[in-house]
Amino acid sequence: MKKDRKSPLTESFGYAFEGIWTGIRKERNMKIHCLAIILVTLAGTLFQITAVEWCICLLLFALVASLELVNTAVEAVVDLVTEEKKPLAKIAKDTAAGAVLFSAIVSVIIGCIIFVPYLMELFQKM
Repeated sequence: MKKDRKSPLTESFGYAFEGIWTGIRKERNMKIHCLAIILVTLAGTLFQITAVEWCICLLLFALVASLELVNTAVEAVVDLVTEEKKPLAKIAKDTAAGAVLFSAIVSVIIGCIIFVPYLMELFQKM
């Protein structure tokens, strides 16, 4: 029996980056998340947020983007398995999408907690 060989680490990273790039190119919601990441990064730079605030933002970026990629994978697998409308397929797709939505809503709330004080300070100076 032939022993299975794992692909080189660089190949594994290549597949992972290909998955990220595919998600960005093909998924509308991933493009929206990327735009939000850019806008929050610009705001963080403008307001010179603290290192802890940056860490929180980076974790939230990773959480939302990762869940969006997992949601895309779940949808692709469900679509691969069946073209019929099935209750379990709907549950799989809806709950994966719900996870993304939940993390995005909480991220916006945390973003408001971080950025509203900076905005209030800016408006008070005007």
